[in-house]
Amino acid sequence: MRVDFYQLSRDPAESALALIAGKVAGNGERLLVVSGDLGQRQRICQALWSVGPESFLANGFAGENGEDRQPILISDEPQPANGAKFMAIADGQWREGAEPFARTFFLFDQSTLQHARETWRALREREGVEHYYWKQDGGRWVQAG
Repeated sequence: MRVDFYQLSRDPAESALALIAGKVAGNGERLLVVSGDLGQRQRICQALWSVGPESFLANGFAGENGEDRQPILISDEPQPANGAKFMAIADGQWREGAEPFARTFFLFDQSTLQHARETWRALREREGVEHYYWKQDGGRWVQAG
């Protein structure tokens, strides 16, 4: 299991998720995006549909028809009804599914920084977990410490 910690400082989770989702989908994989905040889930949906003038990232909400066919499924629970092996946590609140995901993208900001630090320490104690820390440097992501 791999966990990538993304510290948001410049852009909101919606922007970072569009980049992450684009790479995951571009590799032919499926993604589950999780947030406990309904407003944030709606903003994520909109951001994915409007990535660029000539492209979009098809997505849908958990609980709606056809969720098993969605390349990107947006939910409030870590249950990959679309068969995703990748999960992005958008609200800075760590959670895990019944089965481990191959890779989890954990996005957090200043308001959830302490929780992210606690999660980092807890995961460091577990065997078989690789974890990486990314931060924004100008307009790009760089691996840190």
